[in-house]
Amino acid sequence: MKKYNVKVNGISYEVEVEEVGSAPSAAPAAETVSAAPAAPAPEKASAGGNAVKAPMPGTILKMNVNVGDRIEKDSLVCILEAMKMENEIFAPVGGTVTAINAPKGASVNTGDPIVTLG
Repeated sequence: MKKYNVKVNGISYEVEVEEVGSAPSAAPAAETVSAAPAAPAPEKASAGGNAVKAPMPGTILKMNVNVGDRIEKDSLVCILEAMKMENEIFAPVGGTVTAINAPKGASVNTGDPIVTLG
């Protein structure tokens, strides 16, 4: 049996898979999935910061902020292209941009941090 971590909809699960052709084990030759999710992956945002997260998968077309910029709540952070549409991403809170986690041209998934506000 080999153990793997599989991520489904942002939740990590530990699975065990028996190799075909390997010596038979006492367990049936089927996948077993643990009921409890594995430990979550570490967040890219820095500790104590608020992350502006991607609401959907897409590509960053334009970044409207730089590290060190002071922005207000509802300020335009970037333009995210998803399904051939340009989506404006706004800051949920005000603060200072402490990190850009997804620069122009980066692909993001739902929930990935785009920028971190301190």
